[in-house]
Amino acid sequence: MTGTPGEPPVQVVEFTDPMCPWAWGSEPVFRRLRAGLGDRAGWRRVYAILFDDTDDPAPDPAAETAWYARHVEEISSHTGAPRAPRLRRVAASSWPSSLVAAAAELQGEEVARRVLRRLRESVFVLGDPADTAARATAAVRGVPGLDADRLRADAASPGVLERVRADRAEARRPVPEVLSVRGGSPHPGAARETPDGDLRYALPTLLVRAPSGYRAVPGWRPYGAYAAAFEELAPGLLETAVRLSPGRALEHHGSLTEPERRQLTEGAWPPPGAVPAGSANGALWLHPDEASVHPATAAPPLAGR
Repeated sequence: MTGTPGEPPVQVVEFTDPMCPWAWGSEPVFRRLRAGLGDRAGWRRVYAILFDDTDDPAPDPAAETAWYARHVEEISSHTGAPRAPRLRRVAASSWPSSLVAAAAELQGEEVARRVLRRLRESVFVLGDPADTAARATAAVRGVPGLDADRLRADAASPGVLERVRADRAEARRPVPEVLSVRGGSPHPGAARETPDGDLRYALPTLLVRAPSGYRAVPGWRPYGAYAAAFEELAPGLLETAVRLSPGRALEHHGSLTEPERRQLTEGAWPPPGAVPAGSANGALWLHPDEASVHPATAAPPLAGR
């Protein structure tokens, strides 16, 4: 395998969707992995489009929403990830949030990860999926370092649209190893058949590529499953991530779930100034700066402003 000059020899491809509950539940482990890899591996997100514009509308949206809320509740019972007290609707489309997430990457990784996180929180904390362009841009308002005008322009640009179309197509070319998957996970991650008859990676799936080969780690998996894949391909590459103090971790990430703070921090919790945003099964903890602009806690703008 040869890569672009200057790129790390090991590359991670994350097949994901901002609206996917299993991807939301995998955030603690993925954050830990990224901390342990540092800049020794590249990491690329592929937006697979879980809710496509070609999907048929539900004949009974209220019934579909009630079913999906129970589905998310069942998933969160495994992952421990927060879920919204009330889900307003099932996401109509993954395209707007995926376009915004992809556009944010043009402003750097720090902005991109904060934007994607807010898009996830829109559905799983607020219960209001960012499934239109207006909702997606509103959900990420106040993200540190974000140029909102540029984001709106880039998200509507032909280049970003082609990027996400390519992502959707790539996600529908799964490697043979994920066509049939066994394992004890409640979400082992075998490739899924889409309504239009394609096969797509289950979300999330990590595909780790190295000069010696590749490994696919599909579905919802413990940290050890990912660590084993890296050790097989590139022994010693994945280091043990240093656990941060609660205050430092919250400052770095902006928001932390209970599973994340257990994976990533060491010390007395919560740190001074941490702001809890309630959910149906535990708090999302926000750094004070994040709380001042986060849709879950920020004061609404005054009329006329």
